[in-house]
Amino acid sequence: MTQITRHQTGARMSQIVIHGDTVYLAGQVGSPGASVTQQTEDCLAKLDALLAEAGSDRTKLLQVTIWLADMADFAEMNAVWDAWVPEGHAPTRACGEAKLATPEYRVEVIAVAARG
Repeated sequence: MTQITRHQTGARMSQIVIHGDTVYLAGQVGSPGASVTQQTEDCLAKLDALLAEAGSDRTKLLQVTIWLADMADFAEMNAVWDAWVPEGHAPTRACGEAKLATPEYRVEVIAVAARG
């Protein structure tokens, strides 16, 4: 049976769940009330840190889901995303509009990656 390991676990959720060589990351948000650019940068910095903790990195991303509070922010978010994703290592990705936890959040990023 493949082992499941959880990191940064609380009563409600874990920030990282590792199953075999697959890493699942919880949704990451940026500084409440900040610009879409800043929130996206914050989310991606958090992903980098969580991936490193799990023994992975952004070149090993498999799938990313991005939620925007308003699709009008799509281009602004993509400007940050496009600079962050290593050339030749783009994961599958979906982006949609959703009401986030509070109105101060404008971006949330969820990722799945490989390890090793």
